[in-house]
Amino acid sequence: MTDAEETVLLHTAGRAAHITLNRPKALNALDHEMVRRIDAALTAWEHDPAVETVVITGAGERGLCAGGDIRAVHDDARDGDGTASAAFWRDEYRLNARIARYPKPYVAVMDGIVMGGGVGVSAHGSVRIVTERSRIAMPETGIGFVPDVGGTYLLALAPGELGTHLALTGAQIGAGDALLCGLADHYVPSASLRDFTDDLTDTPVRDALDRYVQPFPPGELAGRREWIDACYTAGTVEEIVHGLFAHGGPDAKEAAETLLARSPTALKVTLAAIRRARRLGPLERVLDQEYRVSCAALSTADLVEGIRAQVIDKDRNPRWSPVTLAEVTDTDVERFFAPLGERELGLAGTGSTPETAG
Repeated sequence: MTDAEETVLLHTAGRAAHITLNRPKALNALDHEMVRRIDAALTAWEHDPAVETVVITGAGERGLCAGGDIRAVHDDARDGDGTASAAFWRDEYRLNARIARYPKPYVAVMDGIVMGGGVGVSAHGSVRIVTERSRIAMPETGIGFVPDVGGTYLLALAPGELGTHLALTGAQIGAGDALLCGLADHYVPSASLRDFTDDLTDTPVRDALDRYVQPFPPGELAGRREWIDACYTAGTVEEIVHGLFAHGGPDAKEAAETLLARSPTALKVTLAAIRRARRLGPLERVLDQEYRVSCAALSTADLVEGIRAQVIDKDRNPRWSPVTLAEVTDTDVERFFAPLGERELGLAGTGSTPETAG
């Protein structure tokens, strides 16, 4: 197989090992085999004393990674029994946890589009680089799904209610806001990325950062904190939407209208997931919760319909079921958090159920 056909390119140069996601026509969307290859490479490099740093980048000009291969999830949920998707998520979430605990510097170059699963293989790293081209999002509610890959863990840690806003709306953010929300660490202009990664061949990460990190451009969320924090503390999604409309500002109104276009079920489950994540503690416990939620989503109409509308048919007109927020009951939401028994992800070991956190 040639490099052009390989979906993950691996090579070492001096003290650095490089992972390149190589599906540029699919915006480097992750499939199961890619997850397995990354994990195997991390295993080899963890025990290789010649490797001091791991760097992950995306092929092509558009971005690091647009997420998981949701076409495959759509087909599995519609025509299969969901086991393929569950197996993919099991390995993907384990990889996310591994990246977060990796014993060597893990440098994620978050240039261009970084969404969904792309956040999972980057924002858990120890060194996260954004550029003026970065567009970062967890857009799952728009396809009838819920932020995963540790996304609810990361967004739960964002200042105030910024993470709740991003999780529910799926809004894209740039470098400044990614840094504000704790999804990134450093700003490097995209024109300097090649020199930066080349320097890692024979330069410690800290020294390379000192050479290339620049002051980051201001974001937009800091100026919106007042209404975001006020509106998103409400107890229900309905109250959040009401508060956003009542605020009267154009940005708040736009956020409310965005929410009303999202899957009502996904919105309510996402709000519950974010709030539970704040009480769960370590990433592993949150990933266990996300695995339960993701597996439950496979049996819902909204996941298949959302992917159909956004990715398959691209009519951008999903027909959600239930149609309204009022029709989604507490019982409907609670079902997503039900224990899986022998099918649990089990990253946090026994006894770590979302129910014990309230």
